[in-house]
Amino acid sequence: MDEAFELGNRVRKDFPILNRLVKGKPFVYLDSAATTQKPIQVIEAIKNYYETFNANVHRGIYSIAEEATAAYENAREKVARLINARSPREIVFTRNTTEAINLVMYSWGQNNVREGDMLLATEMEHHSNLLPWHILSKSKRANLKLIGFDKEGFLRLDELEKYKNEDVKLFAFTFASNVLGTINPVRELVKYAKEMGAVTVVDAAQAVPHMPVDVQQLDCDFMAFSGHKMLGPMGIGVLYGKERLLEEMEPFMVGGEMVKTVGFESSEWNDVPWKFEAGTPNVEGAIGLAAAIDYLQHIGMDVIRRHEIKLTEYALDVLVRIGEITYYGPSSPEQRCGLISFNLKGIHPHDLAMFLDNEGIAIRAGHHCAMLLHSKLGTVASARISFYIYNIPSEVDLLVKSLEKIKRMLGI
Repeated sequence: MDEAFELGNRVRKDFPILNRLVKGKPFVYLDSAATTQKPIQVIEAIKNYYETFNANVHRGIYSIAEEATAAYENAREKVARLINARSPREIVFTRNTTEAINLVMYSWGQNNVREGDMLLATEMEHHSNLLPWHILSKSKRANLKLIGFDKEGFLRLDELEKYKNEDVKLFAFTFASNVLGTINPVRELVKYAKEMGAVTVVDAAQAVPHMPVDVQQLDCDFMAFSGHKMLGPMGIGVLYGKERLLEEMEPFMVGGEMVKTVGFESSEWNDVPWKFEAGTPNVEGAIGLAAAIDYLQHIGMDVIRRHEIKLTEYALDVLVRIGEITYYGPSSPEQRCGLISFNLKGIHPHDLAMFLDNEGIAIRAGHHCAMLLHSKLGTVASARISFYIYNIPSEVDLLVKSLEKIKRMLGI
């Protein structure tokens, strides 16, 4: 077997949930784009926190409070190293990608966008990187324009040319589409934005967990991603922002911890990044995320990327042999992340997902929080399979076998 496929077999022992049965059949999890399963190392890290040094952070001067604070800030440092941020001060912990992008919209957008300004996004955005700009454009009477994509799932970069002489304040785009799988040319898009004088907001929820990402090399202004999509727990997300921009921004939420001094009529905010982390933070989430980063970096992000390319290549090859399947996005696995959205003629994606669940196979079905994208594809929904480090070719074979079974049942 190809060396790239050995990763899945090697790590599966670390994921307890993969040993269970569903409907009496071996569990096949093909929905990692929605959330990833957790290795025992992450589960144990969270358990150890609650059993040995559970305390609030930044406040107590007793031993376990100092231990909790150190672990929380250590997690921030690990995130910074993972994406090569210049400083941990450029890392803000949020609940998820959605909150991170909303933070930018409220803290930067509401204070920098003016009536008549231009905002750019793309037609392939997840709702988390589209709806905030709807709100901003409406509240500020700004103009929101969307860059389209072609039949292969690639952005129409030529459409950017017509905005070069406009007063574009912001360009928000996904690093990798959660439906098409398309990996966008982030560095090139950032360059376009700089020529227009626009700030960039990159949704990297489907990128940071799956491939090497270097924010300094990309030179983006903001980047958002979620811990639960990279083996970490739910409820912890990350906003990377250039320190200069974060310093200039007002806080998104106010309350405890994010303030230095409070007077009768005014207050002085804390330093970045803490001025954006009001209230008790998700300490267990940060600790779990740190353990997840350790796990991923031990494997190597380049190794993870090669594994997903090979698995996606294999899946594309066997799926097209079935017939009556339409898949969306680039045909080359090197140009897409490890997910495939498709439709099987004659069956709604929801019905397909229910059938596959009876076979022990978990996939996603629906519009994947990308209704506009599906509208552009001419469909209301799609089925989606998505891979991660623990997936192996035999799971793809089981999927194909089940799809052929349903085709026979329906006479497709």
